[in-house]
Amino acid sequence: MAESGAGQILVAHPIVGEEKIRRLAALAKKVDVLVALDSLAAATGLSRVAEESGCTIGVLVEFDSGSHRCGVSAGASCAELGKAIQALNGVAVRGLMTYFGSVWGDEQERRDEMARLGADVECTTSAFRRAGLPLEIVSAGSTPAAEMSHMVPGITEIRPGTYVYNDLNTYYQGACSLDDCAVRVMTTVVSTCVPGQVIVDAGSKVFSSDLLSAGPKCGYGRIMEVEGASLKKLNEEHGFVEASDFGTFSVGQVLSVIPNHVCTCINMHDEIYVARRGEVVGSWKIAARGKVR
Repeated sequence: MAESGAGQILVAHPIVGEEKIRRLAALAKKVDVLVALDSLAAATGLSRVAEESGCTIGVLVEFDSGSHRCGVSAGASCAELGKAIQALNGVAVRGLMTYFGSVWGDEQERRDEMARLGADVECTTSAFRRAGLPLEIVSAGSTPAAEMSHMVPGITEIRPGTYVYNDLNTYYQGACSLDDCAVRVMTTVVSTCVPGQVIVDAGSKVFSSDLLSAGPKCGYGRIMEVEGASLKKLNEEHGFVEASDFGTFSVGQVLSVIPNHVCTCINMHDEIYVARRGEVVGSWKIAARGKVR
């Protein structure tokens, strides 16, 4: 991302471990780096390495607004942690971060949850202000919450990620249409020998094993060429098709599939082909895939 020209990068995940922090500190000398965290221990690790490296790393204090993943409790706990971090060298408190992962379901369910989230954000930003802490950034959001972000006053940026492509989870929540799902995984029928079964050459190494979390909550992808057909099961290299009429499939037939969770699916591939009106017009290297060390 830094090489692409991004001037500011938020790492929305606590960075813990000296070797990781040293790589982060080297990056912080080139671009404006911020890290979301929820503990003084994580902040202390950043502080020590950043001070030794002669750089400053920005910090967003993460609070839990309902997803129950990372984050201290909303309100005063955030301000207490912010004050403790503010006393450290090499790090600078820049504001707050939360993840709207609890915004899920149909439009009314998402609206109801957004209304509840407003109270969490308000009490936390108020506590930060009373403590005299900076609120340059209040980062929030998710793809299902994106179109309703205006319902939560005080946030300064949103972080929808899946929306870049959309997927079946997004579709089944009514947040996009099937035509808005930009990614199709192309797969080929390789076997029809077992009665009532069709096998394609794409399994968990292509789609990942993420289950569908919305709508019917079953299957691993929607096959676009055959109405009602889906991937019911995945092995590493094999996909098992579920359909009402298996006579519509033949060996060598190419199918296009919308994945359940496009983020993990994209991370499985080195390259993506770009098509416009049915014609391949280019390809992109997936530069950020597999960046695990």
